[in-house]
Amino acid sequence: MNNPIDRRVATALQSYTVLAVIAILIGAAVVPYAASVAEGDEQYVAVVNIDETISSSSSQDTVQKLRELRSNESVEAVVLRISSPGGSAASSESMYLAVKRLSAEKPVYTSVDQYAASGAYYTAVPSDRIYVTPASLVGHVGVIGTAPSDGLSPAATTGPDKAHRGMTRDQYYASLESMKRAFVGAVMTERGDRLNVSRETVAEASAYQGGRAVQTGYADEVGGLEAAIAGAAGAADISEYQVVYHNPADPRGLLFLTGGSEAGGNATVAAKGAPYTFQGVDTVHFLMIYGTPENQQVVYNSTAQGGA
Repeated sequence: MNNPIDRRVATALQSYTVLAVIAILIGAAVVPYAASVAEGDEQYVAVVNIDETISSSSSQDTVQKLRELRSNESVEAVVLRISSPGGSAASSESMYLAVKRLSAEKPVYTSVDQYAASGAYYTAVPSDRIYVTPASLVGHVGVIGTAPSDGLSPAATTGPDKAHRGMTRDQYYASLESMKRAFVGAVMTERGDRLNVSRETVAEASAYQGGRAVQTGYADEVGGLEAAIAGAAGAADISEYQVVYHNPADPRGLLFLTGGSEAGGNATVAAKGAPYTFQGVDTVHFLMIYGTPENQQVVYNSTAQGGA
């Protein structure tokens, strides 16, 4: 094979042969690994952070993540890591329903960091167990209706109902009462056999800290995130597992608690930068949030009218 062209052809054929062998060897190494991942028996406890004010956007992200975890067969249990003062009433209700659906299929435990108040507590109540730290604040079961402080006067509207932001006054109070009853009813349904206080006391919208929350039955145990993870794994009957963390929603606005910090105190929530300011549309907001949004007129709360 003295012809230069023949030598180049032979060299090329040898190169292709070497590459083909390498490809076969790589494939032989990768295929068993891929099969082991697909057919593996890894078990997970998923931790979902709920550490923002509950708004429409943040709740949609969290509900979607809970839906994914519910259908993921590798996830054996879920821990909600909550540090939120609550937020929008409608969004809090959607979070509650998502957690309730999840808890019907898998163990769901909650670990409360700073607080799980109002709508955030609503989110937590379907959990199998709620863990708190000594400083955690939980409870505040109720609804706040807010309206712009410089709201339209009847003289500035084209009809009597426009003065009430699209609903009559009776409809407005009926909506608040209905939401309050749903919230109180959910707490009684989910935790009734563990509560050491009456339905009327729950409707007073008190908040409790740490050990007191356990005493009243609003929470189950004093312990941190690791205790909640271990408890959830035990409920799922798994001893070897991995923990995966999810932060489905980024904060869409910051609320800062000021004023009294004791349980049941009248803390104030600064609404600046929060997703509940009135921009462009003059309307009522229904909130399940701990404290009073500043610069907005509070027109109703969970105990202002009607019974529990």
